[in-house]
Amino acid sequence: PSKWACKACTFLNLYNKSNCEICGTRSCLSSFDDLKVTNFNDEADSSVGSVFLPLKPCNKRKIREPNLGNEDCIELGGFRGIKASNKAVQIEDSHSGSIKASLKILSYNVWFREDLEVHKRMKAIGDLIQLHSPDIICFQEVTPMIYDIFRGSNWWKGYRCSISDNTASLRAYFCIQLSKLPVKSFRREPFDNSIMGRELCITEVEVSGGETTLVVATTHLESPCPAPPKWDQMYSKERVEQAKAAINILENNPNVIFGGDMNWDDKLDGRFPLTDGWIDAWNELRPAEDGWTYDTKSNQMLSANRTLRKRLDRFLCKLNGFKVCAVEMIGVEPIPGLSYTKEKNVRKEKKLLELPVLPSDHYGLLLTISSQ
Repeated sequence: PSKWACKACTFLNLYNKSNCEICGTRSCLSSFDDLKVTNFNDEADSSVGSVFLPLKPCNKRKIREPNLGNEDCIELGGFRGIKASNKAVQIEDSHSGSIKASLKILSYNVWFREDLEVHKRMKAIGDLIQLHSPDIICFQEVTPMIYDIFRGSNWWKGYRCSISDNTASLRAYFCIQLSKLPVKSFRREPFDNSIMGRELCITEVEVSGGETTLVVATTHLESPCPAPPKWDQMYSKERVEQAKAAINILENNPNVIFGGDMNWDDKLDGRFPLTDGWIDAWNELRPAEDGWTYDTKSNQMLSANRTLRKRLDRFLCKLNGFKVCAVEMIGVEPIPGLSYTKEKNVRKEKKLLELPVLPSDHYGLLLTISSQ
């Protein structure tokens, strides 16, 4: 039967489906080129399409980035080889100059789906930022529209962004970092093996009045992308290689926080390839809890989707002079008064469900660190 590939998550849907069975995005068939003729069984594994995928269908061709010059590679000091020190670190507020007791770092995949209450969802994320006041923010799946929404928000004025407006307008979706702390440098390191344009984003910030450098990195590792004929394109090998490459780039620094959407599946990918001195903040502080940041059971917005409960998002830390104090999920509550409808097949009958809207399909992760 003829099928169409969802432009948001790449799942192949039957031609007679007006909306994607996985993410609900409406079909936008504009030509016969959008139809995919296949002969495989319609029944797919429960993992198929569960993780939201790149905006463009997966293929073996690497995504070519536009020539951005050096505008996003601001080097104000050497990145690698920072000398370690065992002395206590003081955290200075960049606005008041007073010594802070702790630092907060937020990682959030904001969901690039623009047709599902994107303005209200991004406002809800902005409200969470104002509530928790993170010192550093790492966003994944930011689109040019989402970037513009954020840039027009009041909370944005308190941060310095890792990319320019021009760069944001040139890319389909991307990661950004925002900092209240003095920034020494922003840089991007593309992964050589990525066909989805994935990269490691690195920010160096100053603490203790410039005496100490804290490196904060984020990424969106290669997404599972099951597709015919075998439905086995999970990109685990690529994801593991990217994780190893990221750790290799970051580990020469004494104080590193690496947070983001790792798309990590412990059953498929194995243990995250941390070297000596690294910790997983969730495992360290909340070892008895699952920590599922993508959960179609608890996130009722996704309750019509195929079941998926994974700890896709993580904070990995290598610290000397700091300690991890707390890690929590945020954005776990529905946005008051907001809902959407989605069609679901229940016992071969189509039912229209009214579902709540949450800020994102992922939960955010908020990490708190303090000086030792």
